[in-house]
Amino acid sequence: GCILEGKLYPYGEIPRTHNCLRCSCSQKAMLCCSIFHTPIGYDKDNCQVIFNDQTCDYDVVEKSDPSKKCRVYSRV
Repeated sequence: GCILEGKLYPYGEIPRTHNCLRCSCSQKAMLCCSIFHTPIGYDKDNCQVIFNDQTCDYDVVEKSDPSKKCRVYSRV
């Protein structure tokens, strides 16, 4: 298998690692990419970005009331 940040993964496709990556593990290499997109277009004055490691995505919420979501216009 392959080791990523001290954790052993089996050979083959790994749809989601413990740190929100999608990987391909072979005897020669382990190639990974993130499975989340970072919000860049939102109301930065009134909203904040919080990473949700349960969903492997960013939540954009109001600074004054984090229970309310903000609209996101674009992600990268």
